[in-house]
This record gives sequence, C-alpha cells and structure tokens, in this order.
Amino acid sequence: MANSLTHVETALERCRRYRRRILDISQRGVVLHIAPAFSCLELVDAVYHDLMKRDGPLPDTFVMSKGHGCLTQYIILEDLGVLSEEDMDLYCKPGGKLGSHPDYGVPGVEASTGSLGHGLGIAAGMALADRVRGDNRTVFLVMSDGELQEGSVWEVMMLAPSLGLTNLVAFVDLNDFQSLGRTSETLPNFYPMKAKVEAFGWDCREVDGHDNAAILAAVRGRDRSKPMMVLGRTTKGKGVSYMENVPIWHYRTPSPEEYQQAIREIEGGR
Repeated sequence: MANSLTHVETALERCRRYRRRILDISQRGVVLHIAPAFSCLELVDAVYHDLMKRDGPLPDTFVMSKGHGCLTQYIILEDLGVLSEEDMDLYCKPGGKLGSHPDYGVPGVEASTGSLGHGLGIAAGMALADRVRGDNRTVFLVMSDGELQEGSVWEVMMLAPSLGLTNLVAFVDLNDFQSLGRTSETLPNFYPMKAKVEAFGWDCREVDGHDNAAILAAVRGRDRSKPMMVLGRTTKGKGVSYMENVPIWHYRTPSPEEYQQAIREIEGGR
C-alpha cells in the first residue's frame, strides 16, 4: 500500500509540474487549447510513464487522436528528452517544429492528428499491422469525447474486435465538452457511453480520468481477449478554477494576472 500511495503522489506532482510548464510557455506567445490539454494530462501521463514500453527493439506506440490536446504530449516528450527545451520555447513560432496539432515527423509523434475522428482508425491500422507481423507491442490512443460523434470512429469500433485487435488500448477524455458547448447537451443520446462501447465488443471501464491509480488498475486488469477502451471522467481546465468547465478557455491564453493566479492554484493543489 505504501508503494502505491507513493506512486500516486509522484504522478500528481509530475502533472502539477507539467501544468506549470504549459502555463510558462503560454507567457512567451499565443498558446491555444490549454484547458483541453489540462483535462487529458493524467491520461497521457499514465500512458507514457506507467503503461507504455518505451525502450527496446519493439517499443509501444502512442497516437494523440485528440490533436488539440497535444501540449500534454509535447511537455511529456520534453521531460523524457525526446524534445528539447528550445523546441518547446519555439512552440507555434516561426522556425519552430511544434504546431498547435501534432505532425508526423516530429520526434516522438507517430501520426498527424487534429482532424477529429481519424485517430482511432490510424491506431487500429497500426495494431493490425503489428498483429500480422507478430510484433508483441501495444498501441495506445487518447481521444476526445466530442470526436466520438464522428461516424468513422464507430466504424472502427465495430471493426476492431472483429479483427482481434487485443493490442489496442484507447482512452476517451470524457470532459463533456466539444469546443464551445457541452457534449451532453449537443447530443444527449450519446450517453450512457459504456454500454454502447461494450455492445460493440470492447472491454470498457469508466474511471476518474485524473486518478493515476484508477487508470492503471483499469488497464492492468483488462480482458486481454478484446480491444480496450477506458472512459476517463475529466474536467476541462483541471487545476485552474477560472478555466474549469468554462468554454472560452478552449482557445484563450492567460493574461499575466491570470497566469499568476493559475500558478498559485496549481502550486497549492487547490
């Protein structure tokens, strides 16, 4: 139990540090999609630090289907030494390699995403290729709940179990927002989601998407005869009171005063 608690505490502090870094970058230029990045941060962190096999001849693969949340991926890749501090300082600036959505060819980025609804198909193709080749690795994916309204997602949802893609683990950032409106208000029949996913033949678990221990327990206890989808209940703008569940923060960059308040709240752990 002590080791488990220590691990969760380490993950919490790491995610606080990542949030601070994103906020620091926001004061050096226009930074979009901070609130969407904050909602999926713990999910992406758990994949990179606890679930992915990142070394060896056959490392696992990660696809950031929720492309507008790519700041989480960039910050973690910087922390792992894949991207440099200079890369991050030039985020969305002339001469930089990092845009507001991921581009294939950037170190550590396996797919160009941001046109929502395509990431699951890309990840399923990768998982199928690995299965055909006999490569023993897992393809991880983080999606937004808004993009699950795309028909292409449900085509893959139907196909993946039929193809036996047991090496596919998808996370949904279930923050109940799509751009400037609530998903539950835009398409209320979307819910309940878990039963729909299971009906398509997936192993599906719903967890607190900001709880590292819950995320890990769900994935490590999965039914390995099926592809898996984890529905992570999250808060858009998590950790900063004036951002949380406020639609305009899908796009805004904090002013100096807002930055200082955000830092105080993150440092204090709210």
